[in-house]
Amino acid sequence: MFVPLSFGIALVMMIASTACWGSWANAFKATRQYRFELFYWDYSIGVLLISLLCALTLGSTQHNSVSFIENVHSAAWSNIVFAATGGFIFNIANVLLVAGIEMAGLAIAFPLSIGIALVEGVILSYMIQPKGELWLLGGGVLMATAAVILIGVAYASMSRSGHFASRKGIIVCVVSGFLMGAFAPFNTTALTSNHPLTPYSIAVFFALGAFLCCFVFNTWLMRKPLTGAPIRIADYFRAGISQHTIGLLGGFVWGIGMVLNLVAANLVGVSISYAIGQASPMIAALWGLLVWHEFRGADTRARLSLTGMFCCYLIALVLISGAYHFS
Repeated sequence: MFVPLSFGIALVMMIASTACWGSWANAFKATRQYRFELFYWDYSIGVLLISLLCALTLGSTQHNSVSFIENVHSAAWSNIVFAATGGFIFNIANVLLVAGIEMAGLAIAFPLSIGIALVEGVILSYMIQPKGELWLLGGGVLMATAAVILIGVAYASMSRSGHFASRKGIIVCVVSGFLMGAFAPFNTTALTSNHPLTPYSIAVFFALGAFLCCFVFNTWLMRKPLTGAPIRIADYFRAGISQHTIGLLGGFVWGIGMVLNLVAANLVGVSISYAIGQASPMIAALWGLLVWHEFRGADTRARLSLTGMFCCYLIALVLISGAYHFS
């Protein structure tokens, strides 16, 4: 099983996971006119496939107790259930996040949901696995949260019209945030309990839980969508090959980020790895700025907010890195 042997390598992996988690949504934007509920089937399949591929390659470099197949045989069933439950919860949160973006707008939904998830996930993970200097970790979380808030300020200042979020949209975002932050403790428990799963095994069962959740929650949303008209599974099969391929690619990107984050957490602890990984809104802002040109014609407030966001995120990286070194 490949694992990082130094904090430097783990830090690179955590930053890479941030990039993946902040980039996967580009696949959805690239599909155009493809309902998210349909896209999500391809996305969840992609996450599961890439998790299995990593587990059978990087997670099985040696045939011993920590290789994927042997680890599944020796791990406690409770830890398998914990990992799958984390994936199930994440899937609901991720679908609600996209629904919240449609109802409340990116400026409100993304910072609100991810901001709640960041704080909650780090605190709960630290309670289960107290790894890292608490005051430095707390300072890093605050700075990362500030960065997320500044992204929202930048997007809000770019709004062309006075858009006000509905109460329903706000509720959906808040629920998404609390659920998004709740999956990390399940992974922490599966990684640290007696007869634990390896990071690669957790990724597989997490992805399996997320995929199974689609048959429950995503199917229900297709029949009773929060936005738009109801759709049928037949609409999925009418989609073009290019749309399915892009959906799978989106799942590959997010799944790689998940594996990198979990493998790094094996060394530094879930609270530190999760804190850095959940700063993904910075990467999303870069995509919006450089590729989708969402900040074309930005005013001074938007530019200052973007600058502040990058500064806060860099400070957060320094503080969270210090939380590991001084622990």
